[in-house]
Amino acid sequence: MPRKKTEELAVIPEAPVLPVVPEEAAEQPVAEECLPETAANPVVEDTVPTEGVLDEPAEVVTVPEDPQPSEKPKRTVRKRTAAKKTVEVEKQATPPTEDAAASAEPAPAAVQQRDILTLDARGEAETQAQMEDIIWHEIHNAYRTRRMLSGMLCGIERTEAGKTIAIVDYKGFRIVIPLREMVLDFPKGLYGIDYDEMILNYQKILNKMLGAEVDFVIKGIDGNSRSVVASRKDAMLKKQQIYYFGTDSDGLYRICAGRVVQARVVAVSERVIRVEVFGVETSIQSRDLSWDWIGDANDRFAVGDHVLVRVLEVDRTDPEQIWIKADVKSVTGDNRNDNLRKCRIQGKYAGKVTHVYKGIVYIRLSNGANAIAHSCYDRRRPGRKDDVSFVVTHLDEERGVAAGIITRIIKQHI
Repeated sequence: MPRKKTEELAVIPEAPVLPVVPEEAAEQPVAEECLPETAANPVVEDTVPTEGVLDEPAEVVTVPEDPQPSEKPKRTVRKRTAAKKTVEVEKQATPPTEDAAASAEPAPAAVQQRDILTLDARGEAETQAQMEDIIWHEIHNAYRTRRMLSGMLCGIERTEAGKTIAIVDYKGFRIVIPLREMVLDFPKGLYGIDYDEMILNYQKILNKMLGAEVDFVIKGIDGNSRSVVASRKDAMLKKQQIYYFGTDSDGLYRICAGRVVQARVVAVSERVIRVEVFGVETSIQSRDLSWDWIGDANDRFAVGDHVLVRVLEVDRTDPEQIWIKADVKSVTGDNRNDNLRKCRIQGKYAGKVTHVYKGIVYIRLSNGANAIAHSCYDRRRPGRKDDVSFVVTHLDEERGVAAGIITRIIKQHI
């Protein structure tokens, strides 16, 4: 008789029941059919009667898996993946809070030259550090070549040892010049009270020179701290050798009597200014500053100005003590008579008192003319910078002065 093949599917219950394990076997592993994984992956078994059929192998029929359980996990996975993507998109779209941004942002790095967008398409911008390196390289080259540099006198300090030093600013770098290297005629051999008085006098001079442009030669540098020590005295001596002892193509001194040169204003007071003419300092009185009377030189000149002066005399007898005399008014034309023609006898004009000397009042009229008054009708005494009313009684064309009387004081300068 033909053998019957029995096909039987092993049906796995939806919720497998775990067998009760005795206490002795609690430590033994649980059978595989009792684990939850078997419920997720059902196993198909062929049950064939073993009686009389051991001689021939049983035919195993493979039953296709049910697509329903497999599709559900896939759809579940896709949903989870889509949900994850949605969450990630939402996280990216949601702007971070200020605290989160502050904690997430790294510290700003140094600006590189390639990161700077310049106005010129082919231009290159320099950072502050690069500019400082360029200036320091320039200072180092000037130190090696003994080249003169120019800077502004910006401070006066006293060291812990009690020494007075001048501070010069050169493109942002601090240049230290000792007091004895700041002036040419620094005396030697003074001690005690005389030395203290001399130092105090030079300190007053330096106070008036604040803001002046000075030349210097670097004497020493420190690359680590980028500190510089220089000498103004050496720079002035070097310029004297070039301009007062050097000659031009015609064999004449570059600076001689009658030569008009440009000078630096290094100090200004009420009646005098001090200028440096290529390494030599000289003072110019107010009467030599302008053809018209000047009450206060500070009204027209300031420290740091560049003015044209005419060298009147030069003394080269002592190479270390060159002396010159110069003025400012001879560079400009004499316009005193032109202004005097604007005045009329018995005419009344407003003016300002420039100064008073030995009872004579010197007045600068509003039309530009110079005037003097020997008397005043006002009970008050006129003083410098007072606004007055002036009556012309005489015109002195030889001196270019209008003589008259002060009728009243319009406004007193207190």
